[in-house]
Amino acid sequence: MPFLYPDNSLFSMKKVYLLLVLLVATMGVMRFLPGLFSPSEKNAEVVGDGFKDGDLIFQTSLSAQSMAIQLATHSSYSHCGILFKEDGEWWVFEAVQPVGRCRLKDWARRGKENVFVVKRLKQDAMLTKQVLDSMRSIAGTWFRRDYDPFFEWSDDRLYCSELIWKLYERTTGLQIGELQQLQDLDLSAPQVQEIMYARYKNNPPLTEKLITPVAMFRSPLLQTVFARGEWITSSH
Repeated sequence: MPFLYPDNSLFSMKKVYLLLVLLVATMGVMRFLPGLFSPSEKNAEVVGDGFKDGDLIFQTSLSAQSMAIQLATHSSYSHCGILFKEDGEWWVFEAVQPVGRCRLKDWARRGKENVFVVKRLKQDAMLTKQVLDSMRSIAGTWFRRDYDPFFEWSDDRLYCSELIWKLYERTTGLQIGELQQLQDLDLSAPQVQEIMYARYKNNPPLTEKLITPVAMFRSPLLQTVFARGEWITSSH
């Protein structure tokens, strides 16, 4: 039995025209889609095989305290983590609330413009299977531990750069980045002072030792291997 329309011929012409319009529109959208993603977001998925266990990864976080960290350290890098491959997929182990892991592609999307930088130990032969297993073991004991908003030098709670600094120091003996005190940072910006007062009131622990993301980023023990969607060295 044929389909019944008020005007078969007119409807067919309209139908063909509508299909053509949809086809053209679809082609336009498909051409536009690649522009929706930054190079780093795409590369987080397609070049992951070049990363190595133990690589350190840095980004400009979009968290509430990110700007204060940037101003206090004079650096755009306000968050960091360490890469491990599990079940064929790259994960970032990091100190957020709580300490845990995040898929690399999801971690990239949490940063400003999805941009991240990956650094590697220059003497990466030190990262033997035994050392990496030890890193994983220590990281496992810290899983779901609270984030430390007070930046205290204690394992009870951990912040991002403290976590990866201690992982390296306790498994390789290397200190990736120079330790500082809170008073060594630039605490003059209003955004910094507001956060400090909210957390410490009028008694900030100015002599508390700490490690910042940028101190690790600038460590001469590391080399940049991946930045803004491109490989930097041939080490991969």
